Amino acid sequence: MATGFFAVFDDIASLLDDAAAMTKIATKKTAGILGDDLAVNAEKASGFVASRELPVLWAIAKGSFYNKLMILPAAFLLSAFVPWMIVPILMLGGIYLAFEGAEKIYEYIFPHAHKKKAEVLQDLSEEEILAIEKKKVKSAILTDFILSIEIIVIALGTVVEKSLPVQIVAVSIVAMLATVGVYGIVAFIVRLDDMGFRLIQIAGDSKKLLSKFGQLLVQALPLVIRALTVIGTLAMLLVAGGIFMHNVHQIHDLLHGLPSVVGELLTGAVVGTVALAAEKSVMKLVRPRATE
Repeated sequence: MATGFFAVFDDIASLLDDAAAMTKIATKKTAGILGDDLAVNAEKASGFVASRELPVLWAIAKGSFYNKLMILPAAFLLSAFVPWMIVPILMLGGIYLAFEGAEKIYEYIFPHAHKKKAEVLQDLSEEEILAIEKKKVKSAILTDFILSIEIIVIALGTVVEKSLPVQIVAVSIVAMLATVGVYGIVAFIVRLDDMGFRLIQIAGDSKKLLSKFGQLLVQALPLVIRALTVIGTLAMLLVAGGIFMHNVHQIHDLLHGLPSVVGELLTGAVVGTVALAAEKSVMKLVRPRATE
């Protein structure tokens, strides 16, 4: 009886050990998408009055948590019964990420006219501001849902050959770390300017070191968000390119002479450009009919 009891503990310890090792590998594999998730949500959670930033971020974080609660069981069912579907889903996700990355670059070079017009929140009523806030939260949660699918599927792809219990533990940990880690960092980022203003108030004298540090934090926020946007865009192209290079041997053979980062970025850029061109072509065909 005692021997059997200790054997169960040994099995549990072995499971946790395997899960911990695979969690580390899966986290590394999803780092690129986590960077994009961080950049996107930092951008979406900023631009509100200080009193609304954290409530908005909390609403998005709760949506992200519910997203993962929906996606995780579906992912484990796929792994258990139709594991061959994981790679095709990865490829579709890779196309989406490459498209998003290419679209961001395209819109930076050719910005839409309506994006140049900033919304003046001071001129809006409280109901209108809350409606805009609600719309932004829904958009952020939808984006998080798509990125969460990719995070979970990529994490699952790294442990697909392991036992189902190891898959469940490792992928669930990665998913929860993604939510807590990303939104914890975003909360810190969007409050940088408020922390800076607070330090300036405490210092009183603008010549004091504390005040200068506060001014630095205030000035740093837009730069940090802009840098995260650039990093996130490159991360999307790299992750997408990596998916195709690792799963399409023809692409791997063609680009194996290049450094992996260059090959993945080039592949992601090509896939994204093709996807973006296809989307633009379809929209040109659809819009004339819609206006008739």
